[in-house]
Amino acid sequence: MTETALDRFARRVSAGWGTLTPALLADCSAQLAALIQAPRNEDWLAALCRERPESRELYRDPVHGFVLLAHTEAEGRYRAPHDHGTSWVLYGVLQGEMEMGSYARVDNAGEGPRLVKRGSMIVRPGHVQAYLPGDIHDTLCIDGPAIQFRFTSRDLRRETTMVRYSDAGGVWLPAS
Repeated sequence: MTETALDRFARRVSAGWGTLTPALLADCSAQLAALIQAPRNEDWLAALCRERPESRELYRDPVHGFVLLAHTEAEGRYRAPHDHGTSWVLYGVLQGEMEMGSYARVDNAGEGPRLVKRGSMIVRPGHVQAYLPGDIHDTLCIDGPAIQFRFTSRDLRRETTMVRYSDAGGVWLPAS
């Protein structure tokens, strides 16, 4: 049986897995960038491009717990600012374009916490964007449908320290 790009990604990331370091982040980013370049005729990728699922789990490591998902975003789809708690995440765009904003949480005495937008970047096909534990970001699909891979250091459905933010009249506040 021929090894697919997805099999190779899972094998290589699992073999190099460990504590988050610059080297691990660089290696996982490089592996995700290579996966984005996979031949579109591989069955798993051809199905993904044809079916464009809103969300599909592609791989879950049984030993280390990292997860690779694919998401299809419609043009104009916005996901409000959030962090990933103590987890770290890589986004890689396969097709379309995503705008990803970066925020800082500011805690002013007497006012409570709020967000200040630092800036944004366009993530295009072939590019990978990293968010470390505690980083706050939003996403907007500006050219869709966009298909992106989301690699998470662990299952975010079990991440209890994530914070989502909501717009309170032009000010982003932690959602209650």
